[in-house]
Amino acid sequence: MTKKLALILGGTGGAGGEIGLALMRHGWRVRAMGRNPAAAANARPAFEWVSGDAMVRDDVLAAAQGARVIVHAVNPPGYRNWAGTVVPMIENTIAAARAADARVVLPGTVYNYGPETFPRIAENAPQNPRTRKGKIRVALERALEESGVRTLIVRAGDFFGSRTTQNSWFRQMVEPGKPAMSITYPGDPDAGHAWCYLPDLGDTVARLIDREPELARFERFHFAGHYFERGVDIAECIRDVVGRSVPIVPLPWFALRLLAPFNESIRETLEMRYLWTRAVQLDNAKLVRFLGAEPHTPVHEALRRTLEGQGSLPRSAHAHERRAA
Repeated sequence: MTKKLALILGGTGGAGGEIGLALMRHGWRVRAMGRNPAAAANARPAFEWVSGDAMVRDDVLAAAQGARVIVHAVNPPGYRNWAGTVVPMIENTIAAARAADARVVLPGTVYNYGPETFPRIAENAPQNPRTRKGKIRVALERALEESGVRTLIVRAGDFFGSRTTQNSWFRQMVEPGKPAMSITYPGDPDAGHAWCYLPDLGDTVARLIDREPELARFERFHFAGHYFERGVDIAECIRDVVGRSVPIVPLPWFALRLLAPFNESIRETLEMRYLWTRAVQLDNAKLVRFLGAEPHTPVHEALRRTLEGQGSLPRSAHAHERRAA
């Protein structure tokens, strides 16, 4: 029996990669497109890599031939040039989905929402963003809805996992590549915050796609993930996993403001501060009704795998884990 084909755009990223791996576990064949497929194959060897650029429509059309699903998980690195890249890329994906009669899968963000929807955001909450990136994300989703192509949006909070990109807030909290010596927490310690463990998100998407006939043509689900009533508690959990009392320090927002005129990525990061000063939680009631339960890895296990994957767990912590097993 021929396996169904899914195309991943952004396969070396955290969300795209984990969704692709989950689809493979669910019996899909996964093709991924990248500008440097040889290098990408080293990062994600399980995928079938083809050469192409998400900004080039003909490349996306060619890569999508035969696909029943297109996962649009490509984002500008470091928050740079959203205005010039995000909408053109989704327009190329829409054209490819229309040509292949495929469903587009989009990992959604909370950027679409203003504070009036906080603290608990449902799928039908009004999208009145306060930032440039938020307005671009709203335009992206509107383009999908107005196009008429079959679409599945699964919205989640800030993400973490063993393979994340520089866009991940988790990598700002714990520096990759060396044992954690401190944990930088970006938000108000007492403001609730939602986090998404990417393998759980991938499994959620795969389970939803397995039930394609039951999905609406344009479908949105919210993924709750790990919600911390006190946002800083995720840092406390990281400290538990590290196994020693590393300091938890605040993000120096004032210093970022001083550097912002000289750095686009920092300017874009500053726009997102409002998401760290108020409780932000995603209401997953619709998802739970549909699937029965949301995939959910225990938080300490998820953090351990993440810290190991990014090289931030000291050897003593590894040894402790082995003895505990």
